[in-house]
Amino acid sequence: MTDTLATPNVGMLDAVRTAPSLLAAIEFIDPLVESVREDGDAARGSLRAAIDDDTDQLTAIAAVHAAAAGGPAMVRALVVPLLTSRVPFLKEHAAWALRTSAPVAEAVSPLHAAMEEGGFVGMLAEATLEAWGVVEPEADDEAPPRPMRPSESGRDGLTVAQLFLHADVDGSLRNAGKGDTGGIATLLVHLGDALVAEPGVSRVLTFSRSHHEGERSPDQSPAPGHHYLGVPLPGPARPSADTWPLRVGIRRGLRRALVAAAPVDVLHLRMADVGSWAASEVARELGIPTVLTLAPDPHALIAAREASGTLTRATFGAADQAEHLVFRVRLLRDLADQAAHLVAFPRPRLDRDLRELLHLDPDAGDRSLTVVPEGIDLAPLERAAQEVADATRGVAVPVATADALAELDTLLATLPPRRRHLPLVISVGRLHRVKGMATLVEAWASDPVSGDSCNLLVVGGDLDDPNADEAEQLTRICASVARPDAADRGLLLAGHRPNGVVATWLSAIRLGRPGLSAPGGIYVSASLKEEFGIAILEAMASGLVVVTPREGGPATYVEHGVTGLLVDTTSPTALAAAVVSALDLADAPDAGARADHVRARVAQEFGVGTMAASLAAIYTEVSHDAARHQS
Repeated sequence: MTDTLATPNVGMLDAVRTAPSLLAAIEFIDPLVESVREDGDAARGSLRAAIDDDTDQLTAIAAVHAAAAGGPAMVRALVVPLLTSRVPFLKEHAAWALRTSAPVAEAVSPLHAAMEEGGFVGMLAEATLEAWGVVEPEADDEAPPRPMRPSESGRDGLTVAQLFLHADVDGSLRNAGKGDTGGIATLLVHLGDALVAEPGVSRVLTFSRSHHEGERSPDQSPAPGHHYLGVPLPGPARPSADTWPLRVGIRRGLRRALVAAAPVDVLHLRMADVGSWAASEVARELGIPTVLTLAPDPHALIAAREASGTLTRATFGAADQAEHLVFRVRLLRDLADQAAHLVAFPRPRLDRDLRELLHLDPDAGDRSLTVVPEGIDLAPLERAAQEVADATRGVAVPVATADALAELDTLLATLPPRRRHLPLVISVGRLHRVKGMATLVEAWASDPVSGDSCNLLVVGGDLDDPNADEAEQLTRICASVARPDAADRGLLLAGHRPNGVVATWLSAIRLGRPGLSAPGGIYVSASLKEEFGIAILEAMASGLVVVTPREGGPATYVEHGVTGLLVDTTSPTALAAAVVSALDLADAPDAGARADHVRARVAQEFGVGTMAASLAAIYTEVSHDAARHQS
C-alpha cells in the first residue's frame, strides 16, 4: 500500500465507499471534505481514481467535492477539467463544489461558459462566480431596512410570511390541481386564513409566482389580514424542477416584496427548492428568522429506490443529474441549520426517520423541533355534505353546489348505461409521477375485478395545455386506456377543478348520483410518497373510505381496515386489490357508522385551526427569541 492510500482522508473516502446506504454515504461527504482540507494534496491520486470510477458514481461525486477543498493545485488538476466533462453529473458537481474553494483563474472562463448555457449547471456556475466576487450580486433599487424588532412595529400581532413559488395561489383556489398547484396551495390558503384569526398574528403574507409583465408586490406594507403577493418570474409557467435557473430573479423579487411588507417577523419555509433557497438568503440578509417544515424529501425517495434496487451506486449519477438528489439533501440540511425552529409532520416512526433519513438526533436537545399535523378547513366540506344530501332529497341548494353537481352529472352521463350502476373511485391531485395517477389507472385497467367493480374519476392537471409532467402522465394513462375509449371503459378525466367543486364531488361520490353512479364510492391516493396528505384528509372528512400509501404521514391517521387501507402503492397488483377491498368496506352494513367516526376524528384532530394555534405559538417564540438577540 502506498503512502497516499494510508492517509486519513483516504480512510474517510473508504467510509463513503463502504457506507451502509446511499444516504449514509452522502452524510460522509462533509467529513471527507474537511479531511482533505486539512491534509492538502496528499490524496490526489485516490481522489482521481474515485472520480474516474464509473461503478461508484456517488463516491465520484463525493471525491469532486473533496478535491475542491484540496487547494489550488488539486483544484486545477482534478476539478477544473470536469467543467468541460462529457459526464453531466461530474460537470454539475464541479461547478457547485468550486463555490467553497478559493478563486482559481483557470476555472473562471469555463464557469462563465456554463453560466451562458443556462440550466441547473449554469445556475450553480453563477452561484460560484458570485461567491468568488467575479459576478456581482444583483443590485436593487431599495436599500434593505435594518431588522425591526416586534416591539418597534407598532402592531398588535406578528407578520408571518409563507411561500410556494411554483404555484398560482389565490384565495379561491381556482387553480388547484393544475401544474404544481397541489395540496400545499390549499394548505397555505386555509392556514393563512386561520392564522390571522389567532390572537398573536396580525398579518399573513402568502407569496407565490407571478408571470404578469411588470407586476410587482405592493409598494407599502399591507394592512392586517391575509394577503396574496406575487413574485414576478420571467417567461411562461414552468414545472418546479425547471425553475432553479431563476434563483437570482427570485431572490431579487423576494427581497423587494419583503422590504415593501416590512416588518416581517417570521418566514416559514417548507421544502428544499429554489424558492426556499433564495428566501433563506434574503431572510439572512434582512435579519428575518425562519421556521422550516422538515420533510425527508428526497431522502425517503432515495431510500425507497435503493431498497427496490432501482437506484444504485452505479446508476446514481444519472438520477442525481436529473433530480439533483445530493444538492437537495444538502440544501435541506443547510435550511435546517439556519432555521430558528423546525416543524415535522407526524410519521409512524418519526424518531427513526429523523435519525436514518435526515441524520438528526431528536434527543440531542440542540434544535427546537415540534411535531405539527397538517390541518384542513372543515367548514366547506361540512357545508358541501349537507347541501349534497339536500340536493339528493330534492331540496333547493345554492347555485354553486347545483352547478358543481351538474358538472359531475355531465361527466357521468358520458359513461355507457351498463356502467352507471357502479360506484365511483376518485383521485384528486396534480398529474405528476410522484402522485401516481397513471399508476392508479394502469392498476385499475389491468385488473378485471377492479375494472368491473367501479368507474374511475381522475381530477387534476391541465388537459388542454399540459406541462411536461402532466403530458408524461397523460401519455401513460392513454397507453392503458385509449382516450377515445376512456368513458366506455369507465375512466373519466376531469382535469383540475376548484377546491369548492371537489368538496361537492367528494360527498356526491359517497352518496351516489341517481341513475348515474351508485353510492359507496371511495378515494384513492396512489402517491409514491405522501408526507401527510391534505386531499386524503378532505376525503376522510367527507366520509369516504380511502386507499393511501402505507409509508409516510397517512399511516398515522388512517385506521387500516376500518377507515381505509394502507398499501404499497408501487405495486399495481396490491393497489388494484386494495381498491376492491375498500369498495367492500364502503358497502358494508356499518359503513355509515364508520363514516361518522372518521369525520369526527378528522374534525377533532386535524382542523386547520388546531394547526394554526400550534404554529402561532412557535412563531411567537421565534420572534421573541430574535428580539432578545437583537437587543
